Amino acid sequence: MNSFEDRENAFENKFAHDAEMQFKAEARRNKLLGLWAAGLLGKDEDAANAYAVEVVKSDFEEAGDDDVLRKVSVDLGDKVSEEEIRAKMTELLAEAKAQLMSEL
Repeated sequence: MNSFEDRENAFENKFAHDAEMQFKAEARRNKLLGLWAAGLLGKDEDAANAYAVEVVKSDFEEAGDDDVLRKVSVDLGDKVSEEEIRAKMTELLAEAKAQLMSEL
């Protein structure tokens, strides 16, 4: 292979790796968000884990984070505002990325 093809393959591999890591980070963030919301709802450990799985699955309804935000917001009702949920999502995404990086 020539150097151009090598660089092209390296770029494609990096892009695929970055996309996979972003997907994993968002899925982990959603799980952490589900566990956080389950705590606010007073769920026990088993119910909290089941709820976290529901939150992760809700992310597959549409592109973006709005489906997750909507599910958690509806489930929490007036306990927490949408702005607080968005802030928690941002915080937990950073935490999820840090967790993933520590596992490498």
